[in-house]
Amino acid sequence: MDPAPHAELTRYIAMSAGLPAETAARVVADVVAYFSETTEQFVRRRHAELRRRGRKNPQIWPEIARELAGRPVAPVPPTERQLRRIVYG
Repeated sequence: MDPAPHAELTRYIAMSAGLPAETAARVVADVVAYFSETTEQFVRRRHAELRRRGRKNPQIWPEIARELAGRPVAPVPPTERQLRRIVYG
C-alpha cells in the first residue's frame, strides 16, 4: 500500500495510540483493506460464509441487510458523466 494517501491518518494513529510509525501504517493499511470491499463483494463473501455455517437463505438475507446498514463499503467508481453532473448539475 502506498502510505502517502493515508499519511495524515497514520501520523494521527501513531500519536494517539503511542505506536511506532511502521505499526500505525500497518494498522491503517489493514483497516483500509477491510473496508475496501464493494457491496457486491461483501454480500457474496458473507453469503458464502453463512452458508458454510449451515445457515439457510431466509436467515441469511436479513442478517446481511442488517450488517450492510452499519458497514461502510467501497463505492462503485463514478463515471465521468456522473462527476460532471455533481459539479454542473
